[in-house]
Amino acid sequence: MNRETPDAGRPLGRQILALALPALGALVAEPLFLMADTAIIGWLGVSELAGAALGVTVMHTVVGLMIFLAYSTTPAVARYVGAGRRAHALAAGRDGLWLAIILGVVLACAGAAGGEALLRAMGSAGDIHPHAMSYLLWSLPGLPAMLLVFAAVGVLRGFQDTKTPLVVAVAGFGGNAVLNLLLVHPAGLGVAGAAIGTSIAQWGMALVYLWMLIPRMRAAGVPLGPEPAALRRAAGVGSWMMLRTVTLRAAIVATVLVATDLGPETLAAHQVAFTFFSTLAFVLDALAIAAQALIGRELGASREEQARRMVRVMIGWSVGFGAVVGVLTAAAAPWAPSLFTPDSSVAGAITVALFVLAAAQPLAGYVFVLDGVLMGAGDVRYLALAGVVNLAIYLPALWWVHSAASGAGGAATIGWLWFAFAGVFMGARALTLGVRTASGRWMVLGETR
Repeated sequence: MNRETPDAGRPLGRQILALALPALGALVAEPLFLMADTAIIGWLGVSELAGAALGVTVMHTVVGLMIFLAYSTTPAVARYVGAGRRAHALAAGRDGLWLAIILGVVLACAGAAGGEALLRAMGSAGDIHPHAMSYLLWSLPGLPAMLLVFAAVGVLRGFQDTKTPLVVAVAGFGGNAVLNLLLVHPAGLGVAGAAIGTSIAQWGMALVYLWMLIPRMRAAGVPLGPEPAALRRAAGVGSWMMLRTVTLRAAIVATVLVATDLGPETLAAHQVAFTFFSTLAFVLDALAIAAQALIGRELGASREEQARRMVRVMIGWSVGFGAVVGVLTAAAAPWAPSLFTPDSSVAGAITVALFVLAAAQPLAGYVFVLDGVLMGAGDVRYLALAGVVNLAIYLPALWWVHSAASGAGGAATIGWLWFAFAGVFMGARALTLGVRTASGRWMVLGETR
C-alpha cells in the first residue's frame, strides 16, 4: 500500500530540519539538567557527591543499554505510518510500551536484589556506601517509567513528531531539577531526595505520554493488552539492538581502561576530550534520529527512490555539519582546555586530543547518519553483527597503543589513543555501514506485514 503522509510533499530539507532540530533540543535537555542535579547534590558534601556518582553510574549504564526501546520502536512505527496503516503503527507502539514495562520491572527487582553487591564491586565503601545505596534504591521505582519514556518517544518519532518529546523533556527535566532542589535541601532528604525527585519526574513524563497515546490506540481499535507473539517479535528486534549498544559501550569502556593504565594525565585529558565528543555527538545524532523516522516512513510507503535520495542528502548534510563542528572544535582546542584544568601538561594533552577529534568530525557525521538509516530500515541484525566486527578491529589497535605508549606519557600518548578511537574505531564503523548502505540490501528488510 502506497499512501502519502502529510509531510511527504514538503521540501526534503524542511522535513529533515523539522525532525532534527526538536530532537536536538530534547537530546541536549537531559545532560543540562543532570548538571544542575550534580550541583545540587554537590553542596551536600564530598561523600554524598561520590556516593551519588556511583549510583548514577549504575543507573545510566542500565538505562543506556535500554535505549534500543526508542531506536527499535521508531522504525517499526514509521514503516506502518508510511504505508498508511495507522492502527498497525499504534499496535507496534503498544508492543514497545509493554516491552518497556516488563523490562523496567524486571531490572528494578534485579537492582533491589543485587544492587548492593554491584556497588561493593565498584568500590563503594565507608562513608560513600550509604549514599550510593540510597541513590540507587530510590531510583529503582522510576526505572520502569524511564524505559516507558524511551518507548513512547520512539512511537512519536515514528509518527514524525519530535516536537512533543522536546516539550515533555524540557518540562520533565525542569520539574526534576526543582523537585531535587526542594527534596535535597529544604526537605532534608539528602541524596535520597535527588533520586526520589528523579523517579517522580520520570513517572510524570511517562504518564503524560500514556495520556497521549492510549486514547489514540482506543480510537484506532487497538487492544491495549499485551500480545505474546508481538512481544516476542519486539524483543527479538530489541535483542539485536541491545547487542549493537553493548559493542559501542565495550569500545568506550576499553578506551577508558587503557587511558587509566597510561597514567592520570592521559586519563584526565581523555575524560575532557570524551566529554567534547559526547556533546558534539548530539548535533550529529539529531540527524540520525531524523533518518530513522524518514527512512522508515519512505520504505513503508514503498518509495525506495525517495529513500535513496534522502540518504544522499542526509549524508551530505551530516558530513557538512561534521566539518563545521570540526572547524569550531579546532578553533577552540588551544584555549578550551584551560577551562577544565590549571595543569599545563594536561591542558596540552587535551589540545592534542581535540585536534584529532576535530579532524574526525566529518567521519563521525557520516557514521551517525548511516547508523540512523539502517535503523530506520530495520536492518538491526546487520548493525549488531557489524558492531562485533568493529570491536574486533578496534581492540587490537587499542592494545597496540597501550603497548607502544605505556610509560611514555605526554601529549603524543593521548594523540595516539584518540587516533585509535576516532580514526580506527569510527573508521571501521564507517566501512561496515557504508558497504551495507551501498549494497541496497537494507531496503528490502523489515517490510510491514
